Amino acid sequence: MSVRPVRLRRPRLLALLALVSALVAALLGGQLSAGDRAAAAGSLPCDLYASGGTPCVAAHSTTRALYSAYSGRLYQVARASDGAKRDIGTLAAGGYADAAAQDSFCAGTSCLITVLYDQSGRGNHLTQAPPGGFSGPAAGGYDNLAEASAAPVTVGGHKAYGVFVAPGTGYRDNSTNGIATGDNPEGMYAVLDGTHYNGGCCFDYGNAETNSRDNGNGTMEAIYFGNIKVWGYGSGNGPWVMADLENGLFSGVNAGYNAGDPSVSNRFQTAIVKGGPNHWAIRGGNARSGGLSTYYDGARPNVSGYNPMKKEGAIILGIGGDNSNSSAGTFYEGVMTSGYPTDATENAVQANIASVGYTAAAVPGAPAAGSRISLRATTSCCTSDYLTHNTADADAALAATSSSSSTAAKSAATWIVHAGLGDASCVSFESADLPGKYLRHYDFRLRVDTIDNSALSRLDATFCPQAGHNGQGVSLRSANYPGDFVRHYNYAAYAASDGGSHSWDSATSWSDDTSWVVTAPWA
Repeated sequence: MSVRPVRLRRPRLLALLALVSALVAALLGGQLSAGDRAAAAGSLPCDLYASGGTPCVAAHSTTRALYSAYSGRLYQVARASDGAKRDIGTLAAGGYADAAAQDSFCAGTSCLITVLYDQSGRGNHLTQAPPGGFSGPAAGGYDNLAEASAAPVTVGGHKAYGVFVAPGTGYRDNSTNGIATGDNPEGMYAVLDGTHYNGGCCFDYGNAETNSRDNGNGTMEAIYFGNIKVWGYGSGNGPWVMADLENGLFSGVNAGYNAGDPSVSNRFQTAIVKGGPNHWAIRGGNARSGGLSTYYDGARPNVSGYNPMKKEGAIILGIGGDNSNSSAGTFYEGVMTSGYPTDATENAVQANIASVGYTAAAVPGAPAAGSRISLRATTSCCTSDYLTHNTADADAALAATSSSSSTAAKSAATWIVHAGLGDASCVSFESADLPGKYLRHYDFRLRVDTIDNSALSRLDATFCPQAGHNGQGVSLRSANYPGDFVRHYNYAAYAASDGGSHSWDSATSWSDDTSWVVTAPWA
């Protein structure tokens, strides 16, 4: 069959040449960012999947558009002070998140991410995960929502925020459109924080049961990231990219150990799982540079129940299929496809991910693990007061501290910073004068206490630094209650939300009372 060449009329040809020349000039002159160049070329992840014949049927990101033509909503935040909600969109078609809109809307208070919008047009939005076989921590058994400013990054030279999943946090959609069911083929990728993980079950993104229950082997197919070893693991000590196929985290064909699945240590990690009839694969790579490695590519696990698969087509983020929610992780972007993507398509997607330059954003003034510090209040009444503890009952308090204070008072206002006992991406504060005892919340009251090995007590003693709510210093978010921050109130100290039901949740001076300046230690 012969094909007649297409001839452009001269005016159209000249216009096309002018456009190409302008784009080339902009590229050479550095006028377009990496993301702008990708969008201009129509080569964002879901464009690439569509070109490969495996279109996206779900696309979620809080950092950027995943289609070059997408200019809609990325996610929604809810403000603690008044419950108001705001959709956060892109700066331009095919562009990055409008983080400034979030910053303005959430200024002086805290916000939670309530919705991750699906960019595919199929309405597969992720919202607060409902109770399941494993009950949730919030009212009615629902999971917690992520604090909106907990995971700042720079992508494509623009400020953005990820989804910081603390234990108890989870998102889900049990009524989806176009997601693979049964043994039908699909693919998925996610860009994650490769340094934020734990051994809890289960930090997943992907295909799960539609009733939030464990419905048996093969009823899930999701990306897992973490270092749990109960159901499967790879080489080294983790973390690993694995597949959660229900009743098994698989790192290869075998249940349990598979040497080919390596431990990874990238700050930004690309994770891929794809599966079809008696065939599946795990791939991964550094989301900032380089290509993908294939960790496994072969037959379904040699355990009964996984061939054929019985996928149900729900979507989860940060939890297991039955709503198991003791995991930790951070999600930036991810998609699910119809059909089994080729390696070549995924390689092109990886090249696009690497081109946008994900970069960690440090929190200025945050306390560093290994340091000795004191924490000064920033409320106008109390700028000479420091976070300390009472000698009589070990309750945390606010007290004036100066060079003329007693040695005991100075020691009580000094803290030794450790990597978070319940989440190593955050911090814990050991009392300088009571070695082995840590600042923790108990019934919302802060105190200095001995911490046992239970997950709950270790999370109670873990706090995650964020930019100060009043623009000064840092605010310290509770690791297991995303909307609660370390606050002084009537010279006592609490884990407090903005405008909650307790007296210490009062909205008056909340942003000032939850902002602390890290200073040199008094002792």
